[in-house]
Amino acid sequence: MDVVTLGEAMVLFVPDRIGLLRYAHTFSRYVAGAESNLAVGMARLGHHVGWISRVGDDEFGQYVQAFLRGERVDVSGVKVDPDAPTGVFFKERRRSDSTRVYYYRKGSAASMLTPDDLDAAYIAQARYLHLTGITPALSAACKDTIMHALHIATEAGVPVSFDPNLRQKLWDTEAARAAYLDILPHVSLVLTSEEEAALITGTTKHTEAARILLEMGPSVVVIKLGAKGALGFTADEKVFAPVMPVDTVETVGAGDAFNAGFLSGQLRGWDLAASLKLGTILGALATTVPGDVDGLPDWEEIQPYLGGDRTIER
Repeated sequence: MDVVTLGEAMVLFVPDRIGLLRYAHTFSRYVAGAESNLAVGMARLGHHVGWISRVGDDEFGQYVQAFLRGERVDVSGVKVDPDAPTGVFFKERRRSDSTRVYYYRKGSAASMLTPDDLDAAYIAQARYLHLTGITPALSAACKDTIMHALHIATEAGVPVSFDPNLRQKLWDTEAARAAYLDILPHVSLVLTSEEEAALITGTTKHTEAARILLEMGPSVVVIKLGAKGALGFTADEKVFAPVMPVDTVETVGAGDAFNAGFLSGQLRGWDLAASLKLGTILGALATTVPGDVDGLPDWEEIQPYLGGDRTIER
C-alpha cells in the first residue's frame, strides 16, 4: 500500500445553476471529502491507496463506497454504522468566482470513528499515512483516533503527511491550533496554507513560519499560496512553484488535489521542485470543474503538463 488515509467522505450536492441555494431546483451529486479526494487523486496517478472511515447503513453510504471502489481506492477499512447517517453537504455558487459550503455532518457515522476502528497492521504496511486537521475536529473520539493512528505509524516507522485543513465551522482557531501542536511532532511532511501556517507559528513570513514548523518535527514543509503557487522547505532548501494557468470554475478541493500530486512525487523519489510542480498541476486542474475530483487526471493525461506543453485534441 502506498498511502493509507482516514477521514470523512460525504455526499456533495452542487446546484446546476449559479445563485442562492434557496432557489436551486436541480443538483449534481458527487462524493467529496479531504481525505477521499486525495485518495482518488493518488489512485488515478497509479498509486495503491486505502481509505479508513465510517459510513451510514444507508443509500449514501453505499454510494460513497461504490464510487471509491470504482476509483480503485481500497475501502476494506470502512465500517458501516447502523445507527448514524452518512454526512452530506451543499455548495452554493453565488457567482462564478464565489462559493459557500453548507455542511450537514453533525452526528454522522464518520464522527463516530474510534481507535478500535483502526487495524494497526493495515497502517503499518503503508509507505505513508496521510491525515488532515478536519478529522480531529469532528469529535473527541475522532481526535483520539487520529492520535492512535499517529502512534501506530510512529511505532511502525511509517512517515506521516498532514494537512491542517482548518474548518472554522467545526471548531474555533484556538482549539484547532492546540490540536495541530499535538499532531505536528509526529509528522514528517506538513502541507499547509498561508493562513494555517500563520495560525500555528504566529508569523505571516513564509520562511520564518517554515523554520518554526521544521523545528516542531517535520522534515518537509509546504506552504500553499493558492493562485500564487506553493513554497517547499527543508532544512537546506527553499523552492517555489508557480500555478499553471487554467480557466477556473471552482477552487474547493484544489488543496487536496495539490496534496495528492505532491505526495505522489515524493513516493516516486522526486526532488522537492518536481513534487511541487506535480502538486500545482493537479491543484490547477481540480479547479476547472464543479466537483472536487472530476478534474483530477490519470498518469497518462498528466504527461504533457509535466513536459511543459499541451497535446492538441481534435
